[in-house]
Order: sequence, then structure tokens, then C-alpha cells
Amino acid sequence: MAELSRSQGSGGSTRSGISRRTFLKHGGTSAVGAALLEAGAAQAAVDSSMQDDANEVLGPGLIPIDLTINGRRVPVQAEPATTLVDVLRNHLGLTGTKIGCDRGACSACTVWLDGQPASSCMTLALDARGRNITTIEGLAEGGKLHPVQQAFVEHDALQCGFCTPGMVMSCAALIDRKPDAGIDEVKAAISGHLCRCGTYPNIFAAVLAVAGENRRRGT
Repeated sequence: MAELSRSQGSGGSTRSGISRRTFLKHGGTSAVGAALLEAGAAQAAVDSSMQDDANEVLGPGLIPIDLTINGRRVPVQAEPATTLVDVLRNHLGLTGTKIGCDRGACSACTVWLDGQPASSCMTLALDARGRNITTIEGLAEGGKLHPVQQAFVEHDALQCGFCTPGMVMSCAALIDRKPDAGIDEVKAAISGHLCRCGTYPNIFAAVLAVAGENRRRGT
């Protein structure tokens, strides 16, 4: 009995020589190790999935691309390298958006992506998925022109009209963001636009007229 008592000792060891303290210690370590292995496996699965997405091969032929244009879902078939302006004009017939330099320098092809002006010639249609695209055709509401569109007509803010849609899109975005915009803000808004006809003074007058009306109405 004395020998058995000594073998158990104060740590509660069994005849096998493993104490309760040792058993609990190693059991807890094993549980933590298993949890870490499980977490590592889950992270590895996520990393693998992300890598698969990154390595996804698209093309070289036509692929399905779902776009949201002027509030409508529009499915198209296009090659992965197709630009947004190409899809708008040549696939969907939305020819209000113009192609000028096709290098992102003239801004004639300006559309809105989630309400912000963007050069559609420098945007792949693939990259526009999941974003709200607004073109010049979608700027009017219920047949009523946007105030900037109306002001461009009233102030003759166009000559050949080729750069006009892009100008309108940038100026309308400015007015929607800052209804009482001043001349410096108007100049900044169209600073990336090139108009060979030189109608800038009339463009300034048109946008400032809208801003002035907004101030009078307290908009």
C-alpha cells in the first residue's frame, strides 16, 4: 500500500506513470494543435481558390460579360480585351459615346462608372462588371434633359459636337456633386477634354448658368 501510495504521489499519477496533470497538459496541446491544423487547412483552401481565380483563363474567343448600363442589366458576348467604348458603340449601338484619340487623352469617350467620370476607351468591359455604367443616352430622365444638357443647347456650347457628350458627362457629374460650382471647378472638371472647335467659353457659360440657377433655388 505504501508503494502504491508513493507511485500515485501528490500529482495523482497512475500506475502507468502518467499523472493527471501531464495528461491534461498534453491533451490541451493536442487540441490546440488540431485547431491550428484545421485553420491552416481552411486558409490553404482559400488561398488555392484565389489562385485559381487569378489563373482563370478567359478567351481568346468570345466570353459572356454582364454589364449594368443606364440602370439595365445588359449581357453581351465579347473578347476579353474588348474596351467598354467598343462594347457600347459596336455591340450595343450606344453611339452617343464617341471615340476620339482612343488613348485616354481627349476624354471624348467619357462615361460614368458608379457616378464618376471615366474614359471608356481605357476601361476593359470586363473591368466594368458589377459597376453602374451611365452613358450620355442615360443622362436624361423621363424624356427630360439633364440641366447641363439643356444648358449646352441654350448656350450653343457645341460646334461639331464630337466632344460634346464627354464634356456633358464631366460637367453633369460636377453639378451633381457640387450644384453651385464656380468657374475654377468647371475648368478643372473639363481640364482633360480637348475641343478643337474651341467652344470652351460657351461651355463655361452653360455650366455656370446651371450653377447660378441652383444657387437661386437654394439647391
